[in-house]
Amino acid sequence: MGTEVRKVLVANRGAIARRIIRACADMGLSSVAVYSDADAHAPYLAEASEAHLLPGVTPGDTYLNRQALLAVARASGADAVHPGYGFLAENAEFAQAIIDQGLTFVGPRPRWLARMGDKVAARELLAQHGFPVFGGSPLITDLDDAREQAARLGYPLVVKPSGGGGGMGMEVVNEAADLERAIKRAQAIAAAAFADGSVYLERWITQPRHIEFQILGDGRGGAMHMYERECSVQRRNQKLVEESPAPGLDAARVLANAELAAQACGEIGYDNVGTLETLFTADGEVGFLEMNTRIQVEHGVTEAITGCDLVRLQLELATGSALPPMPVRHGFAMEVRLYAEDSNTLLPSTGRLTTFEAPRLHGVRVETGYRQGQFVTPHYDALLAKLIAVGDTREMAIGRLLVGLRAFEVRGVATNALLLTKVLQDEAFLAGNVNTEIVDRIMGGE
Repeated sequence: MGTEVRKVLVANRGAIARRIIRACADMGLSSVAVYSDADAHAPYLAEASEAHLLPGVTPGDTYLNRQALLAVARASGADAVHPGYGFLAENAEFAQAIIDQGLTFVGPRPRWLARMGDKVAARELLAQHGFPVFGGSPLITDLDDAREQAARLGYPLVVKPSGGGGGMGMEVVNEAADLERAIKRAQAIAAAAFADGSVYLERWITQPRHIEFQILGDGRGGAMHMYERECSVQRRNQKLVEESPAPGLDAARVLANAELAAQACGEIGYDNVGTLETLFTADGEVGFLEMNTRIQVEHGVTEAITGCDLVRLQLELATGSALPPMPVRHGFAMEVRLYAEDSNTLLPSTGRLTTFEAPRLHGVRVETGYRQGQFVTPHYDALLAKLIAVGDTREMAIGRLLVGLRAFEVRGVATNALLLTKVLQDEAFLAGNVNTEIVDRIMGGE
């Protein structure tokens, strides 16, 4: 028998908070928003059933403050907590604290947050269940161990933090002389960012395709995929453009890997929504990258081509519902991330949004947590909005995104709209010839 949920605490901010609030409203559920002093004028606060202040502006005082969030859950009478993405979304201790309080955590069970959050453990688990992985090492114990593992793997290789994500702390090493310095840098960054300085080595893949599979599991051995998303267009190892279907790849090969990913997740008993990320090499290899145990920023791409509401499905699966029927994929969908950052330097831009007018166009969906007059502060991620376009063809989706970017009026901060436009008009991108180095090439003017 499922668990009944009537009121959901949205433990996040920005576009994803607004998205969850909308899903709750569609389902007839009450929603509880939280906000920092910096977010006091966010548009979604009025859209939620109620809103509670988390005093302060820094993440540590507000959206990462577990005790404050749990206190709001108690005070509001919420019976479920949705963590969104980022902040505490993949924090096993926070998820367990929610469960210990008698509430429903809208996401995978804490053990999956912990197991998949450890990249070495996740690699081992997926490999045991038949999903391919690239060559890698266990956790590095000391420099001698690192040199021995590196000699076995060969160069180039990459030093990766075992915890965390978003590419933070990754160090590419092309030759043995650079190994010690790269390990020390990666350990220092990982310790500061994730409170865990453990690292491991992995074979470095040059110019790969970054393909991820949307997974749903019921925790009872059932799992399914909702196709792939192409996420190769990145800056600083963070995604800028996502789309589905993946262009320029054999569709049957991609589908086979999606089915293999779902099979592995079913065998291990994964529950709720997650994303299994992979790299595809130019010569046909595929390897596991990581598993994100949460809703993705780019979930709207999958929603656009399947007609499914992934946030609603998260809530339903968290309360014991069965997996939905396998949807049929229709058309093409593509998303761009509009950031408050300079297109040339990629440095973040802060200030007051003196103009913020999102376009209203056929075939273009805009997700944002901002409105005109709000301040963009340095305390949070610089994402201003996501634009998701659909079309009968890939070219139609690209064209709609270009129109949407040109029609989106933003003043008061710099944005990366020019860089996004360059990517969408790039000849190789238009031909579907993409890889993780495309932004570097475009910015380098090659």
